[in-house]
Amino acid sequence: LSGAGFVARHVIGSRRPDVLRWRALRIAPHINDTLLLGAAVSMLVLARINPFTVPWLSAKLAGLLVYIGLGMVAMRAPPGSSRRLVAFAAALAAFGYIVATAITRSPLGPLALFA
Repeated sequence: LSGAGFVARHVIGSRRPDVLRWRALRIAPHINDTLLLGAAVSMLVLARINPFTVPWLSAKLAGLLVYIGLGMVAMRAPPGSSRRLVAFAAALAAFGYIVATAITRSPLGPLALFA
């Protein structure tokens, strides 16, 4: 949902930036991402796992920070600007890395599929 919402907001922001001012479109992504992050933290606490002692979880957290930072740049840059497009593409790459890291349970992410 997070990735699909990010792509949808980018497309909407590129074509009709005024729509992104709608209250629901400003709040829904934060609610979704907060619930996802809360669920992840809850699972770590219940399983008594320190994510900094598990290499793939550390890598996934680092990827999440990169995704958030690039997503902020992409959404705040003017529609149609090269900075917006580059940040958007890089944020999608970071999102792909997060997913691949979770699937492979390797800090190599998608490269682990070829190792």
